[in-house]
Amino acid sequence: MKKIILTVAAVFVLSFANAQDKKEAKGFGFSEGDVFVEGSLSSTSSNDKNSDTKTSTFEFNPKAGYFLSDKFAVGVELGIGSGKTTVAGTNTSKSSNFNFGAFGRYYFLDLGQRFKTYTEFGFNVDSKKTGVSTTTTDNTFKIGAGLGLNYFATPKLAISFGLSDVLAYKSMKSNATGDKGSNSMDLNLNVFNNFFTTPTFGMLYKF
Repeated sequence: MKKIILTVAAVFVLSFANAQDKKEAKGFGFSEGDVFVEGSLSSTSSNDKNSDTKTSTFEFNPKAGYFLSDKFAVGVELGIGSGKTTVAGTNTSKSSNFNFGAFGRYYFLDLGQRFKTYTEFGFNVDSKKTGVSTTTTDNTFKIGAGLGLNYFATPKLAISFGLSDVLAYKSMKSNATGDKGSNSMDLNLNVFNNFFTTPTFGMLYKF
């Protein structure tokens, strides 16, 4: 009798745990009306004592999105950055940039419960200033499309990986004397090459 009770109890516990796992699994991913914030932060610093050269860079790129359906989201993004190079205590180069844009994101494939893959398209306007004594401003307008993936560590928190500029059109013009501007159209179907040249990593939080 005791064995029967223990067996029934074990089956009940396992069934409950399995139901909880399935319930939790349903929480991975997105639904209509969900809001998310996403972003990446990077900072580098180096000091070459042989040439007495110091360099530093900083980049912060936040995003926010809203799901119009279970698969499709729209949102806005911002970006700020800076860089500086110093040789023997003297600034030799300095830069700062600010950008903003809007995007649409479509989730087209689930790789298990936690991996969600998407394609993203949108536009971005960027203004970058470079120079120490004389400043040059470069203004860039870009329309592009890329691929990405979210891995849900918890139902609310995911690690993001993106490949930008798989397809991109860019128009750039600076305030330098004589600059007539430039346009470019880039198509990079070699995703594996893109994987090693333009990946971005970040974190995503779903409300």
